[in-house]
Amino acid sequence: MTSLTTRVGMLAAGLAVGGLLAAGPAMAKVEGDTIVFGAAVSFTGKYSTNGKHTKNGYDLAAKRLNDMGGIEVAGKRYNVKIQYYDDESTPARNAQLAERLINQDGIKFILGPYGSGPTKGMAPIIEKYKIPMVEANGASRSLFNKGYRYLFAVLSTSEQYLAEAINLAAKLSAAEGRRVQDLKVAIAVENDPFSQDIRAGVIDDAKRWGMRVVIDDKLPKELNDMTATLTKVKAVKPDVLVVSGHSKGAALAIRQVHEMKVDVPMLAITHCEAADVIGKFGAAADYTLCATQWDETMSYRDGWFGSAGDYAKTFQAAYGYVPPYQAAESSAAVLVWADALKRAGTFDTEAVRDALAQTDMQTFYGNIKFDETGKNIAKPMVLRQIQNGKLVPVAPVEFAAKKTIFPRPMWSER
Repeated sequence: MTSLTTRVGMLAAGLAVGGLLAAGPAMAKVEGDTIVFGAAVSFTGKYSTNGKHTKNGYDLAAKRLNDMGGIEVAGKRYNVKIQYYDDESTPARNAQLAERLINQDGIKFILGPYGSGPTKGMAPIIEKYKIPMVEANGASRSLFNKGYRYLFAVLSTSEQYLAEAINLAAKLSAAEGRRVQDLKVAIAVENDPFSQDIRAGVIDDAKRWGMRVVIDDKLPKELNDMTATLTKVKAVKPDVLVVSGHSKGAALAIRQVHEMKVDVPMLAITHCEAADVIGKFGAAADYTLCATQWDETMSYRDGWFGSAGDYAKTFQAAYGYVPPYQAAESSAAVLVWADALKRAGTFDTEAVRDALAQTDMQTFYGNIKFDETGKNIAKPMVLRQIQNGKLVPVAPVEFAAKKTIFPRPMWSER
């Protein structure tokens, strides 16, 4: 590790620490009046942008808890400290760092990394040692079919991310008098667990509506060019183009769709905010549908941050940019820990694990309730469309702020 990484690894979101009080493998690490959480997050590598958002979300929630007197456990209040390591965007490194956090650092409460791959790297380790982890950024549904008991996720799972685009296309087309079965779908997703789950969800919903999938491209993990796929899109003329390739893929899709003047009635992608497609591409990003776990206009609220809008203002004041959902869901993960610890009234990891399993709460980010697999079953995904440089919720209908502009205007008309 570099000296910078070492300093980051020891960064505290909490206050001063005292002597080590907890003992035994079944008890959390508590230093004086401070509970120590551990996290392996991407500060370098392909996930570093979203790793930054993840860390900022964790730190903001920890600071808010500390400013409000900390987490109450058995009548006493404790501050929050987070010990970080850089996982270098490498799942194998996550497994190593999970071992280090648990066995060398003695940390028994874990916050998840960014991304499904890194989360998959950590999950078997926390299960092996029976250490609970609340994660906010590993959405792959394959994380939740392994029978894990110590993994809890606050976000919606990945097969839901862009499936709503298919439902929206069907409803809008039917309203125009078109046969839904005549709609053609193009899929271009990175060959990683997260994006392949998105593909599965899109294909399932396309089949349900009777649509035809006319392009189904798996893109390389080091995604630098979509020319071949977009050339096919221009030739085949699908009604919907779905793209998932994390932040790099989102930026690439917007840039090349613009450069190649690809006309497609509906373009839906992931990671709009994390890639800052509005800031980077301006009007070229307009009419894109963006999947999100959260939006600041939603009506959710809690006793820590207030409303979703209040959280957004607090985050922007602290970090100088509008919070992407990766930051919001990361903050929510810390709040879940606070709620579970208070209800458990102990630092015993089994008792806390059971309290986590019984979570049923509302946060500024949304409702959180875990099923037996550790998935959050209480919060839907949202689609927002970029309209005049603003992200506007358009689906599901109950969250819509405006109507979807469909079809997207052709480039020659802009």
